[in-house]
Amino acid sequence: MAKQTVEALVEGGKASAAPPLGPALGPLGVNIGQVVAEINKKTADFKGVQVPVKVIVDEDKSFEIEVGTPPASALIKQEAHIQKGSGRPADDYVADIRIEQLIKISKMKGDALSGATPKARVKEIAGTCVSMGVMIEGKPAKESIKDIEEGKYDEPIREGRTELSAEALKELEEKKKKLAQEIEKRQAEYRALATQIIESNKSSSRASIKAKLVDAKIPAKMIEELLPAETKATTKKK
Repeated sequence: MAKQTVEALVEGGKASAAPPLGPALGPLGVNIGQVVAEINKKTADFKGVQVPVKVIVDEDKSFEIEVGTPPASALIKQEAHIQKGSGRPADDYVADIRIEQLIKISKMKGDALSGATPKARVKEIAGTCVSMGVMIEGKPAKESIKDIEEGKYDEPIREGRTELSAEALKELEEKKKKLAQEIEKRQAEYRALATQIIESNKSSSRASIKAKLVDAKIPAKMIEELLPAETKATTKKK
């Protein structure tokens, strides 16, 4: 019998004999408990994140496990303790992380990144932060990328620092809460302005009202939520 491969997505450190692994491994005669234990050992650093794994079973029932790496975005969410990135990353920031966390993520991704140097790989992770609305060292990620390029973080990158103090972690958590409050406040302001525009332009066409909302920089999702499906223009009698 040739080698057989079972591929699955498992939560880091929490693989079990339940589906999808158990039913797939059972017919191969391999010790499922040993496989699960080895997977959990190899994926322990990815707790809370879905990790791609391959279990390669030989004809003598021995096995080897290959662990892929989650997307950079998943690892950023894990480090920042957020469920998702920002829907408007250029305007709404959902979290702030430190350079040590970028270094940690770049190490976890390893050869899956295209950067040839540790600095280039950290910069690559920072680029993902831009599209997620995640700040770096208290600045928009685009600004922090310039700082990386200019050598501001060369020392921690060279030393491979990945640890944060309890105090730093507490500060980041407080910053995340503050950012969430700011987003909530802006959303309320946008909603009030959008409602005012819609109410004061009831006799206009939907397209006209939508144009006014766009000009007022109301978020697209909110426009679709608040603007009636059809707003008929009032026809003046001659």
